[in-house]
Amino acid sequence: MPTKIGCLLFAFVLAACSEATLAPVAQEPSADAACALDGMVLQDFPGPKAQVHYTEGKPDYYCDLTELFAVLLAPEHKRKVAAVFVQDAGKTDWAKPSGHWIVAKDALFVVGSRKQGSMGATFGAFASAQEAAAFVQREGGTIVQFDHMKAAMLDKSGAAANARH
Repeated sequence: MPTKIGCLLFAFVLAACSEATLAPVAQEPSADAACALDGMVLQDFPGPKAQVHYTEGKPDYYCDLTELFAVLLAPEHKRKVAAVFVQDAGKTDWAKPSGHWIVAKDALFVVGSRKQGSMGATFGAFASAQEAAAFVQREGGTIVQFDHMKAAMLDKSGAAANARH
């Protein structure tokens, strides 16, 4: 009998450890998925989208990368983030983005381009430095790494004011 209990306990502990170490995976939003910030339907707007996976609950989706950073850079943002994914603008169609999710911390962002998203001027996200540079040549802007994104960059795009309704 102690052997069965020991095996069950070991299996339970092993399962709990396995769940804790599973990394979140990007999920393609449903056709009616809405932005966590303003309730707008993601597929109704151009530009790369974002998703934030928290350590608890379902992922939050954002219809615009400036909205993503308006949330992540807000001083009141306290939820523990497990992963952030953005769409690679070098691989997906800007007008109707789909798939091509990349880890946001590994992406390069183009700030200050002429491209528009759901809230006006927005950021592009790229997995490739060459694709980001080519985008800057076509659309303008500056390449910035995830860890160097600042709230002041949101103000330049006009997104910060729009995102705070």
